[in-house]
Order: sequence, then structure tokens, then C-alpha cells
Amino acid sequence: MGAFSESPAGNCKREGKFICSISVSTVSTRRFSRAGTPSSILSSDSDIRFTRKLGGQYRCGCCVLAAFLLFLLFSGVSIYLGYHLLTSDPPGDQVFLASFRVVDGDSFTIELADPSTEAFRIRAREYRDRINLAFRRSNLRVSFIASEVLALDGVENSDLVVHLELRFDPRYQTLKVPDIVQVLSKEINSTTARYLVNLTIDPKSLEVQENLAALNAQVAMSTTVTTPMTTTATPPPRSCSPLELTYCKHLSYNITSYPNIFGHQSLAEVEEDVIAFRELVDAECYRLAYDFVCQVLQPACVEGTLEATIKLPCRSFCREFWSGCGNRLPDRIKNALDCSNFPEYADEGSCKPKPGCVRDLQNKALSPRICDGIVDCPDLSDEKNCAYCQEDHMHCGIGRTCIPTSKRCDGKADCPNGLDEKDCLFLAQSVSSVKNQPIDTPLSVKYTHEGYVIFNEKGTVGKLCIENLNATLPQTEMDTVLQTAAASLCTLLTYNGMSSVEVRIDDEEDVEYVHMEDPLASEISFVRAPCPSKQVMYVRCAELECGIQALKTKTGTKVLNKIAEPGDWPWHVALFKEDTHVCDATLVSSNWLLTTASCFQGQPKAEWSARLGTVRLSSTSPWQQERRIVGMVKSPVEGSTIVLLKLDKPVIVYSDLVRPICLPSSQEFMQLNTSHCNTLGWARNRDLLQRVQLKYSAMEKCENISIASVNGICTDAVYSTDDCNEEELAGTPMICLLPDERRWALAGVSSWRIACSKAAIERPRLYDKVSSNIAWIKSTIA
Repeated sequence: MGAFSESPAGNCKREGKFICSISVSTVSTRRFSRAGTPSSILSSDSDIRFTRKLGGQYRCGCCVLAAFLLFLLFSGVSIYLGYHLLTSDPPGDQVFLASFRVVDGDSFTIELADPSTEAFRIRAREYRDRINLAFRRSNLRVSFIASEVLALDGVENSDLVVHLELRFDPRYQTLKVPDIVQVLSKEINSTTARYLVNLTIDPKSLEVQENLAALNAQVAMSTTVTTPMTTTATPPPRSCSPLELTYCKHLSYNITSYPNIFGHQSLAEVEEDVIAFRELVDAECYRLAYDFVCQVLQPACVEGTLEATIKLPCRSFCREFWSGCGNRLPDRIKNALDCSNFPEYADEGSCKPKPGCVRDLQNKALSPRICDGIVDCPDLSDEKNCAYCQEDHMHCGIGRTCIPTSKRCDGKADCPNGLDEKDCLFLAQSVSSVKNQPIDTPLSVKYTHEGYVIFNEKGTVGKLCIENLNATLPQTEMDTVLQTAAASLCTLLTYNGMSSVEVRIDDEEDVEYVHMEDPLASEISFVRAPCPSKQVMYVRCAELECGIQALKTKTGTKVLNKIAEPGDWPWHVALFKEDTHVCDATLVSSNWLLTTASCFQGQPKAEWSARLGTVRLSSTSPWQQERRIVGMVKSPVEGSTIVLLKLDKPVIVYSDLVRPICLPSSQEFMQLNTSHCNTLGWARNRDLLQRVQLKYSAMEKCENISIASVNGICTDAVYSTDDCNEEELAGTPMICLLPDERRWALAGVSSWRIACSKAAIERPRLYDKVSSNIAWIKSTIA
């Protein structure tokens, strides 16, 4: 992120030194039982006795029958005695005790300390149900019986500690503490949680122990068994190792890491199990099965500051493999290959995309999209291997322009809109994490709201050292400089100001540094210098600003394109029903989308998904994200068809291409710049997103051709007669500029599909007003 200045493109120059100016401003339990068998009773109501002598053939048959009956009787008695006398009692439940601390998303109140209160019962049931789901859908589900919340404690109005009891049936499998920790750790991690969502849990607070007293109670009821607390053993940091599996020598990388997602701890364990995976490849159930199998058996390894990470195949690649080979997968492989747990390209750590994207475009008769300036492949392969882009260059992300890496943040704009000079100063957790990320484009795939202040100069990255401030400024002035610089940086990075700033001692090695040359000047310049004390600046920014087009160097409507480019409308969402695009929606928070109820009429059981960050439906760009729709809440406002859609996972990765829109208050709605309102449609015969400029119309015009309500907004397309190339889907937004003319707000939502037609028979452009739903929207999100 390039520079601190009033110009979004920054103001970095080369004058024999790196100068970057910053404008300073302010289950139920299963039990096996044995029922007693009633005695057989022989009764007779006749006194007649047969004394006739049997013949030899009959006598022989009776003897055989009697012997058979005696054998059955003896066998039955033997089995009964053997069961009751020779076998031991069935084993008792295997019981584990666990606890963890919730630091955000829930808090402790005094009534939760008493298990007899209604508040405790409700809260305990919520946690119990979530934990039950986590274990019933894990690899421990065969033996899992149930969980129970034993207690809730903590500090009032602060952190909440949850104490759990987990019961398992040992006749199916014998478990150890690490087995339980593995399932709970997955739920505690915010990036992999599926059931403990919307909660921030301290990973270090997780404690698990086996309650041996409960297990041994049947053996020695009179003996008190005291078991010391068994703490969770911290596994060693993940590290990279050479890729030595001969079967997968074709991979483009040469280092991997253990364990992989199947739990293989070494090459020997992979080789013992590789036959099952080779059978999948030999079955030819999926064209790229070989590539996928090798990438999960031997995932790519990325070195990190504290520990290495693995790079799995992308979620879309996993889904394609499942669609072809899913019915052939053994259960143990199915459990590990849950595609919803695989990353997307835009997720933290990225992923390995499916190879052959350009070839797929050609096979789909989409060759014109190759080298057309719009990225259609997650690895940018459709735009990087072009006449305008040399092999060692980086693509600008937009348009037909590539530049050498050395021109990134060199003080001269070489990309459209000066994107190569954008974000030359930014935040990151470490320099190594930045270097390990692909540098295919200067566009920010992921925002970081806190971290060390990092500079980028001609492809070289380093940290901001504040050693000279200690030497030249009093403590009070130094604090003021740090606060002002941090606030200006957060504002430049499109956050609502700074949350905190602190000085830390850098623990990274081989790092380049810059100093503030004149920290008290109105514009601060940064120069290269050593940093012996390694005192660096660590900043936390407030929440992200809404409604910002981060890739636009100028604000307003004069710079808007008819055909949308990446980042033009980062809050626009395409809704898919069973993989078919049928509606649109708008991102209003990390967990929620806003659209219309008419999309879901007669479709209560369909599977819906949302795609964010795309301007071309058939593309798989590196910044697009997908989520499943798991819930819907209808507006209580009379006459409104607006609904909120709940995502299965929050959008935790905001970027230049995916970020939320603003929701106007009633007062802001009255101040919206009604001359600068737009909606978005999809081009006919081309799946490109296009802008349609709107103007307000009198409600009478819409009432003449439709049933309008007091909650409606009547509009017209400004160029409806001359320009009709796009079709609006139900749920598409009406967006207008706020008075500051830099932020966009959601003014309305279309409740039906609007297609091109002659003006005389055109459906009215009628939108449901958002402002009357603001209170409900905010309370539902909260």
C-alpha cells in the first residue's frame, strides 16, 4: 500500500532515496439389554393316553428328533450361562471433560452461574447443540453419545468460560485426549469453525482431560479415583520437508509438509495408503484426479515466520473432483475431503487452483476472453501469457497492461488508475508473510486491519522503524506523531480511523527498514536507514469504511464505466439456485446479504449459494468468494419484500474487490444525491456486469402499470430508449451516492426481474425502500 497522501494513488517519488509522503490529518445413549425368555408350558385337556407300540422305522425317527431337541436345549443353556457367568459387564462410557473461554461474541452474567435459572438452561442448550453437531459430523461420530454443559462461569460482562462433559461409547473406538482436541480445535479456529460461528474463542484456553473416575466407577465404586489434570500437548510447529513420493513427482513444487489432511505423519504412512488413491485415479472418474490426489497427499508447503503452512487445492477444484469421483470414495476419505473446508483463492494462505484454465476456456469456445484485459483464471494465466505481458512481469489486474516487479511503488504510475503506486504503505503480520504471497497483481486480495507498518519500494518490502523518534522527540511529541501517523494510514487504507498504535521490538531477521525523515512536517517522508534497536510500529485500525470503491482514484460518477471492471461494485453478489444464476443481492455485513423474497417463491428446499467479487459469471477470478445460504429473515415492514440472507461462513476476507455497502439512515436517505443513482444488470448474450443509470420518477407513473406501496421508489432508466443491453434480476440494488460523493449507499432493492423491452410496455422500475427497514436490518445483524 503505497503512500500516505490525499491522492489515493499516493505521492511516492525517487530522488536518490525512497520518499513516500503522508498528508497528516486527524445423542441419546444406546444401551444393550438381555430380555428373559419365558418358559415353554405344555398343557393338555384330555385323559386319553396312547399305549400303541411304535414300529421300528418310527422308533428310529423319534430317537433322532429327541436327540436334536436335547442338543438345542444344551446349546441354549450353555449360551445363557456363558453370557452371564463367563463374560464381564459391558464397558462404561468414556467421559472427557473440556473447557474453553469465549472472549468475543458472548459474555458472562451473574445469572449464568446458577444452573437452575432459565438463562443458564437457554445458554447451555445453545452450546450443547452446537458441540453435538460438531462431533456428530466429525470422524468420532460412530462412538459419540452426547455432550452436556456442566457450568458457565467467568467475569461479569466479560469473558465466558464453558465447562463441558463429552461421552463416548468405547465399544466402537477407544479415544484419547488428542482426538477430542482435534475436533474442538477445528471449531475454536475462526477460519474452520462450522458450528461455533460468530464467537471468538481463545485457542490457548482449551483444556481437555479424560474423566477416569467415571470410567472406573463400575469397577471400584468405593474407591475414589483422583486423576491429575491432563493438559493438551502442543504439537511442534509445522515445517517443510522434501517431496519424495515417487507417484507425485510431476508436481510443480518440491517441498511438502506433514501431517496432510488425511493424518499421514510421514512419507512411509503415505506410501502404505497410496494404493487406495491410485485406484481412484485409475478409475478415470475425473480428468484431473491425478493432480488433485497428489496435491492433497503431498500439499505444497509455504515457509512462515513461526511455522510453515500447507497450500491445499482450491474449493472449486475439490468440488469438481467430488462430482466425478464422489460415489467411489471410501468413508474415511470422504470425511477428510469436505470441500467446504477447503480454501478459496482469496482466502488467507490462498490455494492451488485447478490446472489448465486457459485450455478450459478454449474448450468452452471462450477463446476471445484470453488476453482481453479481464482476468478469468485464478492464477491470471489467461492474461499473463499474452503479447502485452512478458513472462517475468506482473499484471496490473485491470486492462491490458503488465509491468516489471521493479516498477511497483517506484513513484511513477505505470498501471491504469495508478494501481502500481497504490498501497505502498500497508499493514501485515510479517515481512515473510508478504513475500510468501503471490505477486501476480498489485490489487489487494486481502485487507489486514492490524499489523506492522510495511513499506514496498520497487518490489522490496520492509518495516517502518521509529528509532529516530526516540532520539529526537520528547515522549509526548513522539506519542502524538505515532497517533497521527497511524490514524492517517488507517484512513488511507479505507478504515474508519485508528484503534490503537504501539511500539514493538521486531523479532524478524534480515528485514529492510525506513525512518520518518521529518516526523513533525505536514508531509512525512520515509528514507531507507538501519534500525539497530529494531523498534517498529504496530497499528490496529477500526472497522472498514462502507461503500468505498477502493480502486477508483477519483470519486463521483464521472469515472464510472458502463461495463463493470473488477472492484467497481465490490458489494454486488450473484445468487445461484442449484448452480444456476437466478437473482442478485448486496453485501451489507460479513454475515448477511440483502435481497428480495420473490427470489425464493416456491423454492423452499433448493440449495442456494452466493458468489461475491465477480463481474463475469463464467470466470474464476482470484478474488471471487463463494458462500452457502443457510437462513432467511423476512422484513416485518408492511408492503416490503426485502429479506436478509444468512451466510454459512462470514466474509472474513475483505479486499479491493469484496467489501460491504453503506446502509443509509432516514436522514441520510433524504440527503442522497438522487441525480447519481445506479442499478446493475447483466449483459445479454454476455455475462458481464453493467451499470444502468437511474432517475427518480413520480410514483403515479408506476401506479398506472403496477401495484405500488408507500414503501416503494419509482424510477426510470436515464437512457432506456437508446441503451438497452442489460437485464436486471430480482434483488438487484438501487445505489446512490452519499453527500460526501465518495461513499455509495443502498437505497432500494428490486423485487422483480426487469428485462429490455420497448419503452411502452416496459415493466416499471420499482424498488423497495431500504431506509424504512434500517432498524430491522441492524437489529437482525446484531
